Amino acid sequence: MKAVILAGGKGTRGKPYTEFFPKAMIPINGKPVIDYVVKYLKSFSFIDGVIIISDFNGLGGQIKNYFENQKNITFVQDSQSGTGGDLLHIENKLGKESEFVLWFVDNLCAIDLKKMRELFKEKKSSACIATRTKRKEETGFAAVENGIITEFKEKPVMKLQLSECLGIYMLGKDIIKKIKSKQKQKEINLSYDILQPLSKEGKISALDIENNEWIDAESPTYLERNEKTVKKIIKQMGF
Repeated sequence: MKAVILAGGKGTRGKPYTEFFPKAMIPINGKPVIDYVVKYLKSFSFIDGVIIISDFNGLGGQIKNYFENQKNITFVQDSQSGTGGDLLHIENKLGKESEFVLWFVDNLCAIDLKKMRELFKEKKSSACIATRTKRKEETGFAAVENGIITEFKEKPVMKLQLSECLGIYMLGKDIIKKIKSKQKQKEINLSYDILQPLSKEGKISALDIENNEWIDAESPTYLERNEKTVKKIIKQMGF
């Protein structure tokens, strides 16, 4: 099975840093975020190759230079046609497997891909998405009664009313066919143009990450502010 890493985002939230390097190259303990993602994906025996999509003619060239001597890594130029549109260019690189992993590069999480694969098959899904139902807040909260604060809760873990979708997917090749049917669009959004209609058909399953940590590696500043969480995730990933 192949794993596809989407690393072509503009890194708007990471500015000014991402004006000099792509968010995939944001450093953690001297190594770029994408290095942890690639090594984690390769730690699963059923992943036999990694495809990286980025703007290699721009800042993404730094990613290619970093990995150019590593085996089983393929580079595909970002087509600027949306998160769905870019997948049209990898069809001939996916091999014979009926599914593939899609990982947005700024997601750090020790998700159990083996469990995700099993759920994908069990539910006969077109897609399986990593989700979470609880989140540790970054700010303090207060219990208020009749305009009076009765209790403070510093950065509590909140149970979410809706499951939060994370940027890690397992997709069936039938998704590519769905994207092809919309290729006249200038941009194809994977979630809203492709997965939303399939959700109405019961074709999308969800794997809750449960007690695993997750973080959006949006900028060096954000990662530094959440250093404890980052360290915990890296440890959960086996590094």
